[in-house]
Amino acid sequence: MEYNLADLFESVVDAVPDREALVYIDHPGTGAERRLTYAELDVAANRVAHHLIDAGIKPGEHVGLHLYNGIEYLQTVLGCLKARIVPVNVNYRYVEEELIYLYRDADLTALVFDAEFTERVAAALPQTHKLRHLVRVGTPPPGVPEPAVLPVPFAEAATTASDARGFGPRSADDQFIIYTGGTTGMPKGVMWRQEDLFFSGLGGGAPTGDPVKSPQELAERVAAGGDGITFFPTPPLMHGTSTLTAFIGFFFGQRIVIHRKFAPEEVLRTIEKEKVTSVSLVGDAMLRPLIDALNGPMRGTDCSSMFSVSSSGAIMSETVRAQFQALVPTVTLLNNFGSSESGFNGTATDDSGPEKGFRLRVNSRTAVVDPATYTPVAVGEVGRIAQRGHVPLGYYNDPKKTAETFFQADGERWVLLGDMATVDDEGIVTVLGRGSQCINTGGEKVYPEEVEQALKSHPDVYDALVAGVPDEKWGNHVAAVVQLREGAGEPSLDDIQAHCRTRLAGYKIPRQLVIAPEIQRSPSGKADYRWARTVAVGTNGR
Repeated sequence: MEYNLADLFESVVDAVPDREALVYIDHPGTGAERRLTYAELDVAANRVAHHLIDAGIKPGEHVGLHLYNGIEYLQTVLGCLKARIVPVNVNYRYVEEELIYLYRDADLTALVFDAEFTERVAAALPQTHKLRHLVRVGTPPPGVPEPAVLPVPFAEAATTASDARGFGPRSADDQFIIYTGGTTGMPKGVMWRQEDLFFSGLGGGAPTGDPVKSPQELAERVAAGGDGITFFPTPPLMHGTSTLTAFIGFFFGQRIVIHRKFAPEEVLRTIEKEKVTSVSLVGDAMLRPLIDALNGPMRGTDCSSMFSVSSSGAIMSETVRAQFQALVPTVTLLNNFGSSESGFNGTATDDSGPEKGFRLRVNSRTAVVDPATYTPVAVGEVGRIAQRGHVPLGYYNDPKKTAETFFQADGERWVLLGDMATVDDEGIVTVLGRGSQCINTGGEKVYPEEVEQALKSHPDVYDALVAGVPDEKWGNHVAAVVQLREGAGEPSLDDIQAHCRTRLAGYKIPRQLVIAPEIQRSPSGKADYRWARTVAVGTNGR
């Protein structure tokens, strides 16, 4: 047995077959839910694996998952891993041209998709070169044209194929590909060896403790421990963080709860009903609606079962964290830092915020380095965050970007992230922001995340993004695109500037204010900086 995700999952199944593994709730209160034990989920995944094998999909080939959240998503991921087929996440927001790019770039040979996307799949399919097998979940709306390759109903694939394991030997070298969101460019497929992903993205079976020392030890820990923990990944599973959260729960032998889509009131109903203990989300864009619901229609909801709320991909600001903590005082709020290219790097310190910045306690594999020499920077100097050891193989179909991002140093393989940072004499890393989003104004560098934290501490601001806008005098100036709180007053640019001056240096103060009806983010809550820049450039602001 190796550090192979399918082998590890099967070892957990054999240790606790009758324990509840997965709960899917479409709309709480309607009865639209499904529950699977570990043994039942294992059998369900076996059927998908055998269906793909019977359809001629070979080990090492790529299968796309173009799906909303559901049992079918995790069942298909597990089925692919069992058959040594590589699962590839597909962003369900993509339209035809984006899908053509991803289907082709990822060399998909099969696709499992929700019926709502039939029209987009049918339009993209003729321009792909390897996609030959389709499996569809649900029934498409009347009148929607069928793809050129007739889809197999998922219900048929999941009931007619063999339910036995019966698979050949697997390897720690088997791959898992995570496509990035593409918010700063075209999406890229991050290629992970499963052993590396297990230790970097899944904490080696113990994200808050000591990693296992052998593959067999994982099941031994599960068998020796009890149940009672319920993980609730609320973002879309199409984003790597959410799927990895589910696998962390599986490798603890605990229960995973998922919803089809994020709906704040339904999330709170499920937390109360299922006694959820750990919620994962993405930043203020998801935490703030929960606060609004708890202050409004869901006032009095019992959230006492929760002991942690963690965020990855975007930070929970100091102001919003304090608001949630006042409503649920027993919960611990964790701003985790990581990426598709590195897995988990560290967790924010308690004093992170507008005053001191986004400060991290990083793991021993993470450092801040000079991107030119790959050597650690001195205390206080700006560098880029990097990680060594269990890192990806590179970007699929992109040797140029792989060479720019992955390097060898001191006999180890490293990945160089896009995040700029400094480190202090205690080893605390302060994240400044992504280099690609850095605003150069009058020769000074401004990182949007820092300004956004200050903006979101304003009592009238509900959400905010910051972008650079061309400026004849300064090269670029800082522009704030904000969404106001419902019923709030409408602050002027002078009001916003006066508020920010108490928290930021003068050159970081926004010189332009745009009031938007709503801040545009991805379904997982990640910032859409291209949209913010377009909005800011397209208006004179105030």
